[in-house]
Amino acid sequence: MITDQSAQKLTYPAYFSDILTNNAEMHSIRGYIESIAATAQPILITGETGVGKELIAKSIHACSRRKGPMVTVNAAGLDDTIFSDTLFGHAKGAFTGADRNRPGLIEKADSGTLFLDEIGDLSLSSQVKLLRLLQEGEFLPLGCDDLRHTNARIIAATNVDLWERQRSGNFRQDLNFRLRTHHIDIPPLRKRIDDIPILVDYFLQKAALALDKKKPAFPKELLSLLSTYSFPGNIRELESIIFDAVSRHTGRILSLERLNNHITERRADIQKINHSQTSEGQLPVTFSDELPTIKFATRLLVEEALKRAKGNQTIAAGMLGITRQALGKRLRSTKQRPSETFYVQS
Repeated sequence: MITDQSAQKLTYPAYFSDILTNNAEMHSIRGYIESIAATAQPILITGETGVGKELIAKSIHACSRRKGPMVTVNAAGLDDTIFSDTLFGHAKGAFTGADRNRPGLIEKADSGTLFLDEIGDLSLSSQVKLLRLLQEGEFLPLGCDDLRHTNARIIAATNVDLWERQRSGNFRQDLNFRLRTHHIDIPPLRKRIDDIPILVDYFLQKAALALDKKKPAFPKELLSLLSTYSFPGNIRELESIIFDAVSRHTGRILSLERLNNHITERRADIQKINHSQTSEGQLPVTFSDELPTIKFATRLLVEEALKRAKGNQTIAAGMLGITRQALGKRLRSTKQRPSETFYVQS
């Protein structure tokens, strides 16, 4: 496995053992976590699906060295009653079927951390109760008249834009500001491709162990192939496709076929989305005032694909949605070397 050169810069590197990275921005995030971990203020973690928000929350909890546990609540799909019962609990007789007192998860997180995932999906009525919990440390179990107090630290996470939800009237402004006393925004995998080698190595080892197989070697083209892909599902998607590839693996070197098929299929899906956006007047690309000719635009597109594929024509062809032979024909017909660069003058 690739050695993480930033580990010695952290005061408590062991608390970050699950966050494998060689990326400068992620190193900065880990340093920021150490600086805020001991405070009692809420933390908002944002980022796309699959970037590792819960791992970040676990690292914050570990760094805080709080005595209590970290308790997770997924707010997605919870109406106000279920949210209140889950988080705050209820007293015996609070509703039909409540035959005993039941503590909520906020009590179980006492002296620890309450991690609220998918916070952007929380109903407005539940947001009011959460705001009081954040401001006063108070909550009211269903069927109780006496307020209770907690010293649990609140960490919230979301993959939606809370500012946009606030503008549309679906998220309270005061809660939005209160949650982001400290804010961590995790970059998507496509913006940290320097993490792909260490993650591939880790997931190969993890998959091989789970499937009781020997960890396979992989062709050098694998990293080039993965670095050209946008990974809409981020690290979770990378783990899934590596696991699937290892499950099908039979030889000494990991086959690229399944990985290539997955990426091709996902690119086709993305193209469909782009096409629908184009139909609605939202162009996925922009142009200068002077439109390039078809021939010139094709040259630019081929050049960019080859650049991203580090000169690998098979990978570049896959990015362009054509065969390797078709790409070779285009290169020969234009009589341009792959290393030549073309520029559009605005």
